[in-house]
Amino acid sequence: MNRIEELKNKERYTVNDLLTIMEVLRSENGCPWDREQTHESIRQNFIEETYEVVEAIDTADTALMREELGDVLLQVVFHARISEEAGEFTFDDVADEVCRKLVVRHPHVFGDIQVENSGEVLVNWEKIKEETKKRETVTESLESVSRTLPSLMRAAKIAKKTKKGGFAKPLEETVGDLLFDICALCNESGIDPEKALFDACNRRIDEVDVLENK
Repeated sequence: MNRIEELKNKERYTVNDLLTIMEVLRSENGCPWDREQTHESIRQNFIEETYEVVEAIDTADTALMREELGDVLLQVVFHARISEEAGEFTFDDVADEVCRKLVVRHPHVFGDIQVENSGEVLVNWEKIKEETKKRETVTESLESVSRTLPSLMRAAKIAKKTKKGGFAKPLEETVGDLLFDICALCNESGIDPEKALFDACNRRIDEVDVLENK
């Protein structure tokens, strides 16, 4: 039985089978579309599949989660195969690197470090991460936050790292700047900020009144 027939007649597939199928699809006699793809051409696919996993999590749909996790795994295997053909790295290299990372970043499991709770685990994780990445300044840490993240998510991570680095602005100053920016926006839009807030207070009172008297 040749490799194609063997793959067609499996009762249950494994990760190794997935790797073999991807190799076949990218081979000379495989799929024309799969052979044409590059890291760049399937970049958006990776993003979309990841969001579909998130949707499955949010809806507590375990069957959908299983399917979508498979699609994400396919993307990992696809990219690894493209890089293997280019002589850059293999799927095994990807697995090796993440396993080494997990061992190094869990010294309380694989070493002699003692922790009291999950909070201490996270502190150690971040410390080890910064050391292994050779990030010595807060700026380097901030620059490590991916620029491809959604802007709100990126901003939240940068704010968190800024605070950890001791550069967070005092709350009063931060709120003051926010209020100032809102007033500036109102000015540019021809809106009276005092009246806008006055009207908002009245709307909120009316909303509560309606809810209370349903």
